[in-house]
Amino acid sequence: MLFPEFFNRLLPTLTVAQWSQGVAGDDEPIENSVKQIAIIGAGAAGSSTAYALHKYAQEEGLTINVTLFEKTDRIGGRTLTVNVYDNPIEPVELGASIFVKVNNILWQATQDFNLSVIEPGTDEAGLLGIWDGDKFVYQQDSESWEWWSLAKLFWQYGTAPYYTNKLVQQTVASFLKLYEAPYFPFRSLTTRVFELGLVKITGVTGLQFLAENKLDGPFAHEIVQTGTRVNYASNLAYIHGMGAMVSMAAEGSMAIAGGNWQIFSNMVKSSNAHVYLKTSVTSIGLKPSKQPNAPKPKYILKTADAGSDPATSEAYPTAFDDVVIATPYQFSNISHGNGVMQRPIDTIPYATLHVTLFASPFRFSTEFFNLKPGSETPTSVLTTLGQGEEPQPGSAGAGKAGFYSATLVKKATNPKTTQTEYIYKIFSPNELTPEFLSSLLGVKVPETFTRSTEAEDEKEYDVVDPISWYYPTVFHPYPQELPRVTFQDPVLGPGLYYTSGIESFISTMETSALMGKNVARLIVDDYLAAKPAEEQPEKAVGEDQEQKAVGEDQVQKAVDEDQVQKAMGEDQVQKAIGTDEL
Repeated sequence: MLFPEFFNRLLPTLTVAQWSQGVAGDDEPIENSVKQIAIIGAGAAGSSTAYALHKYAQEEGLTINVTLFEKTDRIGGRTLTVNVYDNPIEPVELGASIFVKVNNILWQATQDFNLSVIEPGTDEAGLLGIWDGDKFVYQQDSESWEWWSLAKLFWQYGTAPYYTNKLVQQTVASFLKLYEAPYFPFRSLTTRVFELGLVKITGVTGLQFLAENKLDGPFAHEIVQTGTRVNYASNLAYIHGMGAMVSMAAEGSMAIAGGNWQIFSNMVKSSNAHVYLKTSVTSIGLKPSKQPNAPKPKYILKTADAGSDPATSEAYPTAFDDVVIATPYQFSNISHGNGVMQRPIDTIPYATLHVTLFASPFRFSTEFFNLKPGSETPTSVLTTLGQGEEPQPGSAGAGKAGFYSATLVKKATNPKTTQTEYIYKIFSPNELTPEFLSSLLGVKVPETFTRSTEAEDEKEYDVVDPISWYYPTVFHPYPQELPRVTFQDPVLGPGLYYTSGIESFISTMETSALMGKNVARLIVDDYLAAKPAEEQPEKAVGEDQEQKAVGEDQVQKAVDEDQVQKAMGEDQVQKAIGTDEL
């Protein structure tokens, strides 16, 4: 993997002796104007938090010191680029693959860092087909990758594509208000979703939302549902309306040449944060203080080398003024002491997605897709449910098709055989089996999938292998976007923040980056508010108006369950799936 080796730097702000004094708790730490901030996780949210903190602090004349902990050996989280045949000139995006121009933060980053943007899609011209497990319900030239370039050509669906597109645009326009005052920054995501009227979309399934707009016909079943499956591994009956709309909002899609991880790598580099890779945070605790009534605690983190026994954890030698948890907490294996979290973090169901890359000299089999011999097989296959097939949640939701997408990503030259091969990427709810691959390629795939590479004799490669290179990965890439009307708020307690709550609302690289930017603004605004009056600016930049009106504590509860139910109506709330989360 291609990741710069600039990260492992030591924290220069205090001497070792001063660090030890701060951790021990017997004496108060030396007072200085430097604010210490820890970020746990270097994915989209953590990288964006570090980048925005640096920018806001510079604008406001604040001195901060940011320390970023990442348990893996790379920056980028769910953005992951893999080199086919371990050859750096053949990169393929394995994780989060695309973003769109309305993704303000990601698009601006491409400009700020002078990153090369490419159009996503296959290098191999051919057909894109939508398969229901028995037949292709639609086929089109695969070079038309933007959803709405496709949809405008779906003449058999009448006006449904047009009106669905309008509904998507209206929904996205409401969401984009989160980027600007008075909606940005926000201490309560629930409040903002309510204020923007989006709770009417998140509180029902995608199928219900489309039905309310008289758009639940064949286009929804065969096309919109294809989008929810490939983007969120969910059928329309098991994803909220917001997730369904976002799945279709791919107009102007793009990617970064060489891998989307470069956006976040550049964010971290530009933030001047002190980065510790392969370092797990194992616990968060409160620093003992001689001032029990102090308005804000300091936090002590324990860390260990990633993969090591948590019992080997040691206290990091700096007490932090603020801590940002920028990773899904339920997968972090972080414990916390009493009194750390004033607002608990919900445990929510996440999807399990198997993403498999492999190289083969064979094309997709016509027989697998019930096509006549000699027919052209689509190079990219997306799937939906068959007619009469009952939608299911979770891994059973793939239905008869058995997978969500299978795409011929590119052609590449096998360095051992010098032969041209096809590189495929498959999204599926379960691990691929030799039987499945044998059927898909129309050739016997052995149990071992690929030949042993121990013998380098060229004669070993006289026989064509059905699969010459294989790279499987399992992700928990996003929550199961079940309907809900309340969301995890970013403020867990004084100086303690959480970014992954936005994923139940919308889970994308951009929304994670937005929550990181939001948390950064909240931290800086709190520092400004704590300054003596004579040092205060005339008006804090981006100051949240709801905080002025009702105070921070009240904001956290500004929209509770009863208020939402009154606004939506009792009957409408009861329609939501997963009412135990309300």
